[in-house]
Amino acid sequence: MTDTIERKMRILVAKPGLDIHDRGALLLCKAFKDAGMEVIYSGLWQTADNIAAAAVEEDVNAIAISMLDGQPVPIFNGVLEELKKKGVEDICVFGGGTAITDGIRPKLEEMGVAGLHGPATPLAVIVESVTETIGKIGKS
Repeated sequence: MTDTIERKMRILVAKPGLDIHDRGALLLCKAFKDAGMEVIYSGLWQTADNIAAAAVEEDVNAIAISMLDGQPVPIFNGVLEELKKKGVEDICVFGGGTAITDGIRPKLEEMGVAGLHGPATPLAVIVESVTETIGKIGKS
């Protein structure tokens, strides 16, 4: 008889830039943990390189970037480019927060951000979106 051990989904929740408001990120961490995921929280003031390096080191399935201000396009572009430099193509990148406006949403989607969620999005919807997207890629 062969037993298989299924690996839990692993997600890195990241707070880039100078934004110190991490309440949303902390709520995401709890929601992902409650859904059975392993959660790694980057802490505040992360650079794109720090986020990508942590994601690779922790062997995560996804990165959830929470932004309230700043420049989302350069941050997301930086994370995606750093992942590409590291030869990683199977880590999904998600974004959320007030910095994700309707005006930049198409640009972020075009860059390859897997899912974007505004501040009024219920946590259950975010968790479901992340879980479904990771499941489609099938990284284990």
